[in-house]
Amino acid sequence: MPAAAVISIILFTVLILAIAAYLVKVILVLRHVNDQLGKITFGVRAIAHQTKPVNELTESMGANLGAISGALGDLVADVSKVEEPAA
Repeated sequence: MPAAAVISIILFTVLILAIAAYLVKVILVLRHVNDQLGKITFGVRAIAHQTKPVNELTESMGANLGAISGALGDLVADVSKVEEPAA
């Protein structure tokens, strides 16, 4: 076998091993990214679950504040009538 063929086979083997090593490194990085994304997703879902009752509470508070605002408006109107000086 000519020397050029042996060198070509060796270079081809080195090239294939380098590509394989690079792909293994990419696989490891992608697995790490996948694990981190899983943790982030879990955290976001936990936050969403923990804040769910807050939405119901704020809706209830909003309804109560609307009623209080209406009552205060009536009270201000009543006080204005009482405090008007008689002419």
